[in-house]
Amino acid sequence: MRGKLRIYLGAAPGVGKTYAMLGEGGRARLRGRDVVVGLAETYGRVRTAEILDGLEVIPRRAVEYRGCSFTELDTDAVIARKPELALIDELAHTNVPGSRNTKRWEDIEEILDAGIDVVTTVNIQHLESVNDVVTQITGVPQRETVPDEVVRRADQVELVDMSPEALRRRMAHGNIYAPEKVDAALSNYFRVGNLTALRELALLWVAGKVDEQLDRYRAEHGIAGTWEARERVVVALTGGVEGDTLVRRAARIATRSKGADLLAVHVTRSDGLAAAGDPAHLARQRTLVESLGGTYHQVVGDDIPRALLDFARGVNATQLVLGASRRGRFAQLLSRGVGVETTALSGSIDVHLVPHETSGRGRRSTRGRAALTRRRRIAGWALALAGAPLLALALLPVREALSLPSEILAFLLLVILVSLTGGMLPALTAAVFGFALINWFFTPPLHTLTVSAPENLLALVIFVLVAAMVSTVVDLAARRSREASRAQADAEVLSTLAGHVLRGDAALPSLLSRLREVYSLTSVSFLERDGDTWRIVATAGGPPATTPDVLVDDDLALAVQGKPLDAADQRVLEAFAAEAAVALRQQRLKEAASSSAELAATDKMRTALLAAVSHDLRTPLASATAAVDSLRSTEIDWTPEDRAELLDTAHESLIKLGRLVSNLLDMSRLQAGVLGVTLEPVAAAEIVPRALDELGPAQARVTTDIPDDLPDLMADPPLLERVLVNLMSNGVRYSPVRVTASWHGEQVEIRVVDQGPGIPVESVDRVFLPFQRLGDRSTHKGVGLGLALARGLTEAMGGTLVPEETPGGGVTMTVSLRKAT
Repeated sequence: MRGKLRIYLGAAPGVGKTYAMLGEGGRARLRGRDVVVGLAETYGRVRTAEILDGLEVIPRRAVEYRGCSFTELDTDAVIARKPELALIDELAHTNVPGSRNTKRWEDIEEILDAGIDVVTTVNIQHLESVNDVVTQITGVPQRETVPDEVVRRADQVELVDMSPEALRRRMAHGNIYAPEKVDAALSNYFRVGNLTALRELALLWVAGKVDEQLDRYRAEHGIAGTWEARERVVVALTGGVEGDTLVRRAARIATRSKGADLLAVHVTRSDGLAAAGDPAHLARQRTLVESLGGTYHQVVGDDIPRALLDFARGVNATQLVLGASRRGRFAQLLSRGVGVETTALSGSIDVHLVPHETSGRGRRSTRGRAALTRRRRIAGWALALAGAPLLALALLPVREALSLPSEILAFLLLVILVSLTGGMLPALTAAVFGFALINWFFTPPLHTLTVSAPENLLALVIFVLVAAMVSTVVDLAARRSREASRAQADAEVLSTLAGHVLRGDAALPSLLSRLREVYSLTSVSFLERDGDTWRIVATAGGPPATTPDVLVDDDLALAVQGKPLDAADQRVLEAFAAEAAVALRQQRLKEAASSSAELAATDKMRTALLAAVSHDLRTPLASATAAVDSLRSTEIDWTPEDRAELLDTAHESLIKLGRLVSNLLDMSRLQAGVLGVTLEPVAAAEIVPRALDELGPAQARVTTDIPDDLPDLMADPPLLERVLVNLMSNGVRYSPVRVTASWHGEQVEIRVVDQGPGIPVESVDRVFLPFQRLGDRSTHKGVGLGLALARGLTEAMGGTLVPEETPGGGVTMTVSLRKAT
């Protein structure tokens, strides 16, 4: 029997997930359950370590990787111990390479399969579905993720909630991170806005999980009634003009309840031939619903009231909004209508019948063109008018040999042929004409319209009725066949155009071009109102049309030029006009977003540059100025040693100042794309000593190991020197640095190795951004340009700069350039 999984979900580190997990384990042990701790990360938090006391802890498994020793969850030991409950921290953790499973959640799956219950923890930022959203909010990419399905399969998901203010107080009190990291964390990841957004994400995700559990429970127990645990408002759309009014009214109803859902539904007949609503209206109403935070749905059903209620009950809706009937009073007497029928069957769902401009005005006739072609209708009339007399002449010689029923059947066959050829009206004409001929020539008494025998009169009446019914059925079948063909053609056109856009073509030009091709038009233009005139936004084909043919709204319209289009084509044009409007709005939103992103990046760079100038450039300048002012002072008699120290201070400060200015200028040239690069064969043994000289006194912390047989590499000497200076100056802040070199094939690699604190996995890419420093580092040791400039200059020379973890701790920066030929 598979074990049960319980997950504590948090919005951010430090909310107390591990504490809650261990607390649950302690309570389970007091209830007599066999509990072990498979793995718990305390991160030096005293209260978490205290609650861990008294619980049995399974020793971790040691793993060797790149000369370093790491510890991981010992899955086999937990399974062999066979406890009732295992406490395992950090569900999204990535195991050290070489482990049996890549992710810890895969280890937990094995433990669950062994019949052991598991309690674990995870943060919202580690869920795959919200990973990109979290990155956008916090600016920190999360590389460790877990599939949402793993968390959704859990038997219990419990939110460990804490307000942003309370979490920041915990941080400030030193309950989460070490004191030296608190300020950086509070000013970066743990800002109030970030924590509020992450908390909302966690609450919404858990709410969705609760909805799934509720739906599953209702399905398992066969509960069809509505449970008003949460307001859900469904608005029914017919595709008519009243839809906008209904959507806005439903949205107002939904906003009265905090967190209510808005859903719009359109019911389509299963045959697809009955009036399905105007596609342009439906497209516009779908956009309106989505802009109001709702969702649009389309279902198929022949019984509209039941289809609406089935959908509403399926989504556990509490309220249903319908438009008042458009039918006239006489039609309402004959049938109750969709609104009344839905209300009668709604049960516990509240139904709102909303009046609108078209209420009670009757339905517009949707009858289109004739079902048959003009040529067939002419042939049908000819056959009806000429065929009946000819058939009568043909039957007269054998009148004595035939009975009246046989003659009636012959004329009935003629009526069917006329109906198949020309439709209903010629067939009815043939039936009436045939009735008169049969009565005159073949029904006693002959040559009179009198019918002596009642059975003959009955036969003639039945003949007319059968002929009328047959002709009606044939005409209806022909009309439906034509409608089906038209619907198929329209669907193919819409599918072709949609596919054309989805393949990546520019949406608006693609729609207009394909529309012009499909209907063989001279030109198609999309217009936007500009005061009292129409301005062309996009056009395809010949001379653009400037007179609107299809209005999307008050400001947008579609204009076509060429052959006239019939009513059915006009409906498709309206659909395309609505899609073109959506494409135009998306195009403009994309342009606005792109422009905003560029402005934001520029503003961010400008702000960072000002911060750098205000502090990092001023600091060495102030040191140099103070040293020179001291030397110029006549009030103090400096000893030679003091004078030398002041000169060294001024010299070192001016070197730092020059390096910072050079880095800023080089970064500006890189971003502007005007950096001049001249590649030539360069010996690493010559460049490295020159870079060491640039370090000044810090070069004492650098050792080199450059092979004598190292081949030359293709580089720009001053740029390569600056790359190495930046890498070495960045490394010597934290530990001694070793510079080595080697070559592999056509690549020469120079490595700058330090034994410092290293770079967290989630921050590897961020350290190469301009004016960025890790959150746990001091912000008073440079502008954060060194690594960004080093990578930019290396790539400008056609090489790469890749960070790697140094065995034993630290970072190895590898500069790879092409070997000189």
